Amino acid sequence: MKSTKYPLSWKKKEFLIKIFCSIPNIATGILIKAGKANFVVDPGDGILRDLNKELSPEEILKISNLFITHGHHDHVGGVWSLLTYMRVMNKKSPLNIHFPKGCVEIETIHGAFQKVYSGSLSYTITLNEIDGNRKLRSKNVNIKPFPVIHREYLQDGVTTRQVPALGYNFSFDNMKICYGGDTAYCDELVRHAKNADLAIIEAGHEDDDEHNDMHMTLAEAKSIGETAREYFLVHVPE
Repeated sequence: MKSTKYPLSWKKKEFLIKIFCSIPNIATGILIKAGKANFVVDPGDGILRDLNKELSPEEILKISNLFITHGHHDHVGGVWSLLTYMRVMNKKSPLNIHFPKGCVEIETIHGAFQKVYSGSLSYTITLNEIDGNRKLRSKNVNIKPFPVIHREYLQDGVTTRQVPALGYNFSFDNMKICYGGDTAYCDELVRHAKNADLAIIEAGHEDDDEHNDMHMTLAEAKSIGETAREYFLVHVPE
Protein backbone atom coordinates (compact mmCIF):
# COMPACT_ATOMS: atom_id res chain seq x y z
CA MET A 1 0.00 0.00 0.00
CA LYS A 2 1.29 3.48 -0.80
CA SER A 3 0.91 6.25 1.75
CA THR A 4 -1.48 9.13 1.09
CA LYS A 5 -0.04 12.59 0.41
CA TYR A 6 -1.58 15.17 2.74
CA PRO A 7 -3.32 17.55 2.96
CA LEU A 8 -6.36 16.39 0.97
CA SER A 9 -8.91 19.02 -0.03
CA TRP A 10 -12.34 18.96 -1.64
CA LYS A 11 -14.62 21.92 -2.29
CA LYS A 12 -17.99 22.40 -3.96
CA LYS A 13 -19.49 25.89 -3.78
CA GLU A 14 -19.35 26.84 -0.07
CA PHE A 15 -18.84 23.28 1.18
CA LEU A 16 -15.22 22.40 1.89
CA ILE A 17 -13.33 19.69 3.71
CA LYS A 18 -9.60 19.68 4.36
CA ILE A 19 -7.91 16.60 5.77
CA PHE A 20 -4.66 17.81 7.23
CA CYS A 21 -3.54 14.27 7.93
CA SER A 22 -4.83 10.82 8.85
CA ILE A 23 -1.82 8.73 9.80
CA PRO A 24 -2.33 5.55 11.86
CA ASN A 25 -1.04 5.82 15.43
CA ILE A 26 0.19 9.39 14.82
CA ALA A 27 -2.56 11.91 14.13
CA THR A 28 -5.75 12.78 12.31
CA GLY A 29 -7.14 16.27 11.80
CA ILE A 30 -10.04 17.45 9.64
CA LEU A 31 -11.66 20.83 9.02
CA ILE A 32 -15.13 21.20 7.51
CA LYS A 33 -16.35 24.58 6.26
CA ALA A 34 -20.01 24.96 5.31
CA GLY A 35 -20.99 28.51 4.54
CA LYS A 36 -19.92 30.48 7.61
CA ALA A 37 -19.66 27.38 9.82
CA ASN A 38 -16.34 25.83 10.82
CA PHE A 39 -16.36 22.31 12.30
CA VAL A 40 -13.41 20.20 13.40
CA VAL A 41 -13.48 16.42 13.13
CA ASP A 42 -11.08 14.14 15.04
CA PRO A 43 -8.68 16.78 16.40
CA GLY A 44 -5.52 14.75 16.76
CA ASP A 45 -2.06 15.99 17.65
CA GLY A 46 -1.07 19.06 15.63
CA ILE A 47 -4.61 20.25 14.94
CA LEU A 48 -3.94 23.69 16.40
CA ARG A 49 -0.89 24.18 14.19
CA ASP A 50 -2.83 23.05 11.11
CA LEU A 51 -5.86 25.22 11.85
CA ASN A 52 -3.59 28.22 12.39
CA LYS A 53 -2.25 27.80 8.85
CA GLU A 54 -5.77 27.58 7.40
CA LEU A 55 -7.86 30.00 9.51
CA SER A 56 -7.43 33.36 11.18
CA PRO A 57 -7.48 33.44 15.01
CA GLU A 58 -10.96 34.95 14.79
CA GLU A 59 -12.17 32.05 12.63
CA ILE A 60 -10.67 29.49 15.00
CA LEU A 61 -12.52 31.10 17.89
CA LYS A 62 -15.79 30.80 15.96
CA ILE A 63 -15.47 27.02 15.65
CA SER A 64 -18.75 25.79 17.06
CA ASN A 65 -18.52 22.00 16.97
CA LEU A 66 -16.00 19.22 17.45
CA PHE A 67 -16.98 15.77 16.16
CA ILE A 68 -15.15 12.76 17.58
CA THR A 69 -15.34 9.34 15.91
CA HIS A 70 -13.61 7.47 18.77
CA GLY A 71 -11.19 8.03 21.60
CA HIS A 72 -7.88 6.69 20.30
CA HIS A 73 -4.96 9.08 20.81
CA ASP A 74 -4.41 9.72 17.11
CA HIS A 75 -7.94 11.14 16.89
CA VAL A 76 -8.21 13.13 20.14
CA GLY A 77 -4.59 14.05 20.95
CA GLY A 78 -5.11 17.73 20.10
CA VAL A 79 -8.33 18.35 22.05
CA TRP A 80 -6.62 19.76 25.15
CA SER A 81 -4.43 22.21 23.22
CA LEU A 82 -7.39 23.42 21.13
CA LEU A 83 -9.55 23.99 24.21
CA THR A 84 -6.69 25.80 25.94
CA TYR A 85 -6.01 28.02 22.92
CA MET A 86 -9.66 29.03 22.86
CA ARG A 87 -9.42 29.94 26.54
CA VAL A 88 -6.23 31.98 26.14
CA MET A 89 -7.66 33.78 23.10
CA ASN A 90 -10.85 34.58 25.02
CA LYS A 91 -13.41 32.67 22.97
CA LYS A 92 -16.95 33.89 23.70
CA SER A 93 -19.24 31.61 21.69
CA PRO A 94 -20.19 28.12 22.94
CA LEU A 95 -18.40 24.96 21.85
CA ASN A 96 -20.17 21.61 21.41
CA ILE A 97 -18.21 18.36 21.54
CA HIS A 98 -20.03 15.40 19.98
CA PHE A 99 -18.70 11.93 20.77
CA PRO A 100 -19.86 8.29 20.94
CA LYS A 101 -21.45 7.09 24.16
CA GLY A 102 -18.86 5.43 26.34
CA CYS A 103 -15.89 7.35 24.94
CA VAL A 104 -14.14 7.80 28.28
CA GLU A 105 -11.23 9.67 26.69
CA ILE A 106 -13.36 12.72 25.88
CA GLU A 107 -15.11 12.58 29.23
CA THR A 108 -11.75 12.45 30.99
CA ILE A 109 -10.14 15.23 28.95
CA HIS A 110 -13.15 17.47 29.52
CA GLY A 111 -13.28 16.67 33.22
CA ALA A 112 -9.60 17.46 33.71
CA PHE A 113 -9.87 20.65 31.65
CA GLN A 114 -12.81 21.87 33.71
CA LYS A 115 -10.97 21.03 36.93
CA VAL A 116 -7.99 23.16 35.91
CA TYR A 117 -9.74 26.06 34.18
CA SER A 118 -13.35 26.19 35.37
CA GLY A 119 -12.76 29.50 37.13
CA SER A 120 -11.22 31.24 34.15
CA LEU A 121 -13.18 30.11 31.09
CA SER A 122 -14.69 32.70 28.77
CA TYR A 123 -16.79 30.16 26.86
CA THR A 124 -19.06 27.23 27.64
CA ILE A 125 -18.38 23.64 26.59
CA THR A 126 -21.30 21.29 26.06
CA LEU A 127 -20.73 17.55 25.76
CA ASN A 128 -23.12 15.67 23.48
CA GLU A 129 -22.82 11.94 24.08
CA ILE A 130 -24.26 10.20 21.02
CA ASP A 131 -26.17 6.99 21.59
CA GLY A 132 -27.81 5.73 18.40
CA ASN A 133 -28.56 7.39 15.09
CA ARG A 134 -30.18 10.65 16.20
CA LYS A 135 -29.75 13.41 13.60
CA LEU A 136 -28.12 16.70 14.55
CA ARG A 137 -28.35 20.13 12.97
CA SER A 138 -26.04 23.12 13.41
CA LYS A 139 -25.33 26.20 11.29
CA ASN A 140 -27.53 24.91 8.41
CA VAL A 141 -25.60 21.64 8.36
CA ASN A 142 -27.36 18.31 8.95
CA ILE A 143 -25.22 15.73 10.70
CA LYS A 144 -26.08 12.04 10.79
CA PRO A 145 -23.92 9.90 13.09
CA PHE A 146 -23.86 6.14 12.52
CA PRO A 147 -22.20 3.24 14.35
CA VAL A 148 -19.16 1.53 12.90
CA ILE A 149 -17.02 -1.48 13.86
CA HIS A 150 -13.64 -0.68 15.39
CA ARG A 151 -11.81 -2.89 17.85
CA GLU A 152 -8.59 -2.59 19.82
CA TYR A 153 -6.18 -5.07 21.38
CA LEU A 154 -6.05 -5.51 25.11
CA GLN A 155 -2.74 -5.74 26.97
CA ASP A 156 -2.33 -9.44 26.25
CA GLY A 157 -1.94 -8.59 22.56
CA VAL A 158 -4.46 -11.26 21.59
CA THR A 159 -7.87 -10.34 23.00
CA THR A 160 -9.76 -7.48 21.34
CA ARG A 161 -12.73 -5.35 22.32
CA GLN A 162 -15.09 -3.04 20.48
CA VAL A 163 -14.47 0.63 21.20
CA PRO A 164 -17.27 3.22 21.03
CA ALA A 165 -16.97 4.40 17.43
CA LEU A 166 -18.99 6.46 14.95
CA GLY A 167 -18.95 7.67 11.40
CA TYR A 168 -20.65 10.91 10.35
CA ASN A 169 -22.55 12.21 7.35
CA PHE A 170 -22.42 15.98 6.88
CA SER A 171 -25.06 17.44 4.54
CA PHE A 172 -25.11 21.04 3.33
CA ASP A 173 -26.63 22.76 0.31
CA ASN A 174 -27.90 19.43 -1.12
CA MET A 175 -24.43 17.87 -0.90
CA LYS A 176 -23.19 15.13 1.40
CA ILE A 177 -19.79 14.21 2.82
CA CYS A 178 -19.48 10.79 4.47
CA TYR A 179 -16.62 10.20 6.89
CA GLY A 180 -16.33 6.68 8.25
CA GLY A 181 -13.60 7.24 10.82
CA ASP A 182 -11.70 4.10 11.79
CA THR A 183 -13.74 1.04 11.00
CA ALA A 184 -13.75 -2.45 9.62
CA TYR A 185 -16.01 -3.20 6.67
CA CYS A 186 -19.58 -2.77 7.88
CA ASP A 187 -23.07 -2.41 6.42
CA GLU A 188 -23.67 0.97 8.07
CA LEU A 189 -20.73 2.53 6.27
CA VAL A 190 -21.71 0.89 2.99
CA ARG A 191 -25.19 2.39 3.28
CA HIS A 192 -24.12 5.89 4.27
CA ALA A 193 -21.29 6.22 1.74
CA LYS A 194 -23.43 5.24 -1.24
CA ASN A 195 -24.13 8.22 -3.52
CA ALA A 196 -22.32 10.65 -1.21
CA ASP A 197 -20.70 13.56 -3.03
CA LEU A 198 -17.51 12.67 -1.18
CA ALA A 199 -16.72 9.57 0.89
CA ILE A 200 -13.67 9.47 3.15
CA ILE A 201 -12.78 5.85 3.74
CA GLU A 202 -9.99 4.42 5.84
CA ALA A 203 -7.75 1.68 4.46
CA GLY A 204 -5.70 0.80 7.52
CA HIS A 205 -5.05 -2.89 6.81
CA GLU A 206 -2.57 -4.38 4.43
CA ASP A 207 -4.38 -6.65 1.97
CA ASP A 208 -2.72 -9.73 3.43
CA ASP A 209 -3.42 -8.83 7.08
CA GLU A 210 -5.61 -11.18 9.08
CA HIS A 211 -9.13 -9.76 9.39
CA ASN A 212 -9.74 -8.58 12.96
CA ASP A 213 -12.57 -6.01 12.84
CA MET A 214 -10.21 -3.05 13.23
CA HIS A 215 -9.62 -1.59 9.79
CA MET A 216 -10.35 -2.17 6.11
CA THR A 217 -8.06 -3.42 3.39
CA LEU A 218 -7.42 -1.27 0.34
CA ALA A 219 -9.74 -3.47 -1.71
CA GLU A 220 -12.55 -3.19 0.84
CA ALA A 221 -12.13 0.57 1.13
CA LYS A 222 -12.15 1.04 -2.63
CA SER A 223 -15.28 -1.07 -3.01
CA ILE A 224 -17.13 1.33 -0.72
CA GLY A 225 -15.53 4.50 -2.04
CA GLU A 226 -16.49 3.68 -5.59
CA THR A 227 -20.18 3.83 -4.66
CA ALA A 228 -19.78 7.56 -3.94
CA ARG A 229 -19.33 10.28 -6.56
CA GLU A 230 -15.80 10.92 -5.31
CA TYR A 231 -13.73 9.41 -2.53
CA PHE A 232 -10.51 9.73 -0.57
CA LEU A 233 -8.64 6.83 1.03
CA VAL A 234 -7.11 7.80 4.38
CA HIS A 235 -5.42 6.20 7.40
CA VAL A 236 -3.26 4.24 4.97
CA PRO A 237 -0.18 2.79 6.72
CA GLU A 238 3.04 4.71 6.15
